[in-house]
Amino acid sequence: MTVEKLITAMAGLFVTLSVLLAVYHNINWLWFTGFVGLNLFQSSFTGFCPAALIFKLLGAKTEAEKATSE
Repeated sequence: MTVEKLITAMAGLFVTLSVLLAVYHNINWLWFTGFVGLNLFQSSFTGFCPAALIFKLLGAKTEAEKATSE
């Protein structure tokens, strides 16, 4: 999996999990949902994503790196 797909999967998982936790545990979990959304929004403008850095450190390749290595 590429970094971009991992970020999308992680964000989807976190949003789904936090919404379920808000419904069944405590409404304040929606703050985490908002944080994930704001982080995705700011990274679309700045290109900075902490999750991307972590995935790259773990050895995942970006779409561009994958395309040039094939």
